[in-house]
Amino acid sequence: MIETNRLIIKPLTYEQLTQYIQNDPALEAGLNVKPGNRTISPDLKEAFEKEILPNVADPTKNYLFSTLWTIILKDENRMAGDLCFVGEPNADGEVEVGYGTHDEFQGRGIMTEALQGLILWARKQPGVKAIVASTEKSNAASSAVLKKNGFIQCGEEGELWQWKRELRST
Repeated sequence: MIETNRLIIKPLTYEQLTQYIQNDPALEAGLNVKPGNRTISPDLKEAFEKEILPNVADPTKNYLFSTLWTIILKDENRMAGDLCFVGEPNADGEVEVGYGTHDEFQGRGIMTEALQGLILWARKQPGVKAIVASTEKSNAASSAVLKKNGFIQCGEEGELWQWKRELRST
């Protein structure tokens, strides 16, 4: 678990992930938070089925690099979004991060603060030297979250900007 000024960021267990994808209030009840308006996009549902759940279930992998980390806004006791790593560190010590803020919580600096907490956590993990991310070129808010957290734009691929934040020297 990670705690910041306004947030609690919890990695979800396999059981909690299955509750998340069912999109009913069981997850919120289990986390002891108020029900919210989570939506699961077709892309996220596919990621759950093909990547997240199988990787979290794999005992040879560190599930913290495959699971969703849910963001709980302390003062409202509600889930405000999620972050995740896209697998364990690669040979260069890079981990990829993805994130999303629930619609009603956007524009409040929640993801900037959550990512800052995740960076501090990642800095303490053996083998993690950098965090990378991709954003759609049209998504200025997502790019701003990365810039505020010290990410440097390092490339582009089609409609995506590529970003990197060094955590320790190589």
